[in-house]
Amino acid sequence: MKLNRALMRGRTLPLLIWICGLLVLWEAVSWWLLHVAKTPLAQSKLPYVHEVALTLWQYSGTLLREGGATFGNAGVGFLIGALSGVLLAVLMSLSRMIEQLAFPYAVASQMIPILGLAPIIYGIVRDEQMSRIIISGYITFFPVALNMLRGLRSVDPSALELMHSYAAKPWAVYWKLRFPAALPGLFSGLKIAAPLAVTGAILVELMGAQRGIGVIMLRNLYYGPSHTYMFWSTVLVGALLGMTSYWLMSLVERLVAPWQPEFRPQGGSR
Repeated sequence: MKLNRALMRGRTLPLLIWICGLLVLWEAVSWWLLHVAKTPLAQSKLPYVHEVALTLWQYSGTLLREGGATFGNAGVGFLIGALSGVLLAVLMSLSRMIEQLAFPYAVASQMIPILGLAPIIYGIVRDEQMSRIIISGYITFFPVALNMLRGLRSVDPSALELMHSYAAKPWAVYWKLRFPAALPGLFSGLKIAAPLAVTGAILVELMGAQRGIGVIMLRNLYYGPSHTYMFWSTVLVGALLGMTSYWLMSLVERLVAPWQPEFRPQGGSR
């Protein structure tokens, strides 16, 4: 009874119901396309879930190894992009002139489609690992800088005046007031950027890399219907990598900023 009540109160039971319902619907539509509608290449369009799961199990070693290569490069690029974004946000919060000079270029850089930028970077660098890191860092940079800057400027003016009245040093104002206030915004940017960094790394791998889940995905796409289940397995692994990166950022946020309302038992005051 206690377990049932815990499930009903929490988010686990609704999530399980949604997942089971989606899988049953997927399996039913796949069967309908194959046996009732007799759609050409029905399994390529929506394969059986149990066949994809079996393929995931059979090739789990390969998928883990190639997924790890993608995740590792995306992680390095994500860290570099996040640090660069935080540094730029701090500089822009210190000086309006720096913000006026840097922000338009940062915005303009995001107008370039990643799909067009990835082959350009890969063609210039000619190194698949470095290209994945650059693209992942590029994708991470802007959302982190934007959300961090907003957080740094969200400080209560009365608290800022109090610090100034005590003649606090600028570094003390940042360390004790602005950085803690900016953490929610920073993690919002990090949680947005983390899955995008994985997507960017996979995109570069599609350009002709030697390692990574994107390489396996592209090869099985070329092989056609005979490799449908493997192709869908790589798609699912790519999605899992993005979700894992988001969950990791959520876990770090809970550890670093546990005072936020959503982490308190009742969601109220401290």
